[in-house]
Amino acid sequence: MRTNILSVALQMVKDEGWQSLSIRKIADAIEYSVPVIYDHFENKEAILFELSMDGFRLLERMLEKNKKKFPNPEQLLKAHAEAYWSFAFKNPEYYQLMYGLGMPCSGTGKVKPEFNCFRGYIGQAIEGIVKEKKSSDEETCFKIYAFWSVLHGLISIVMMRCSDIDDSTMNKKVMDDTVEAFIKNL
Repeated sequence: MRTNILSVALQMVKDEGWQSLSIRKIADAIEYSVPVIYDHFENKEAILFELSMDGFRLLERMLEKNKKKFPNPEQLLKAHAEAYWSFAFKNPEYYQLMYGLGMPCSGTGKVKPEFNCFRGYIGQAIEGIVKEKKSSDEETCFKIYAFWSVLHGLISIVMMRCSDIDDSTMNKKVMDDTVEAFIKNL
């Protein structure tokens, strides 16, 4: 029943957006009473939290595959950036919920270690590049957050604006060029 509730909620969001989601609409869609929903979830916030966790798990599976495919840290970092970009635009509903993009974050007051999942994956790749290049590792933590910030910022800009640049190829090129320049400067 929980899986069905989450599945219906996600489909409703894909069809109508996050702001239209309600317990009543979910109950109507699965043809059960509202109390049945409350038997499985405390409130709408709990449903949103669980959906965001599904998104983090999906992203992590994509990133984990990269670790097995790309032993070279530069290739790995590029693959992680590509996976993050791809995930965001193939799963915009999850991405928006996971990072509170255009809506309040789910799970208010709850710590989501999964939020830092991507940071962990890119951190390993960046540390590997720094080690290979024998660069100073004094600011590695800063570099990890800078890299993530740039990617997330670009995705956010593309997702949230009424696109004045309607060419997704150009946006992807900006991301690719940024990743290349970042790696070069490590």
